[in-house]
Amino acid sequence: MKKDISFLPVEGVQVAIVRKINELNAEEWHVVLINRNAAPIDNVFVTSKGYSSPELHEDGSQKTSTLRHFFPEVLPGNNVIVEPIMPEVFALTNEYWVSYFIGKQVYDKKFIFVPDSIVPDHLSEIDVLGLEGVLHR
Repeated sequence: MKKDISFLPVEGVQVAIVRKINELNAEEWHVVLINRNAAPIDNVFVTSKGYSSPELHEDGSQKTSTLRHFFPEVLPGNNVIVEPIMPEVFALTNEYWVSYFIGKQVYDKKFIFVPDSIVPDHLSEIDVLGLEGVLHR
């Protein structure tokens, strides 16, 4: 049962939304999972979705499809691109639910980027990636 599983606080795992300029000089945006731990993280599941509040739109709430991603392992100090993301969904709440194992211990956390938090004023250099973006801790 879920109540029998001990969940320790997530440390050393982050999600970033980063901007890259491609060879055509156009912006590309990606969601990246970063493992800053000294140990690999295994069986990594990331569920992503975007949604808005019904009060914000006269025609009701908006939502994206729910996407699921699996990565067998993310080595210490490494990162993986989870998915591309379109600027059109930056006005939504963008949620990334990350679950993984270190050894036999399971960890999980929701990383939530609130509406309009991914804007040029909020971009900063993410040293481990060498890119500008918004980093969720």
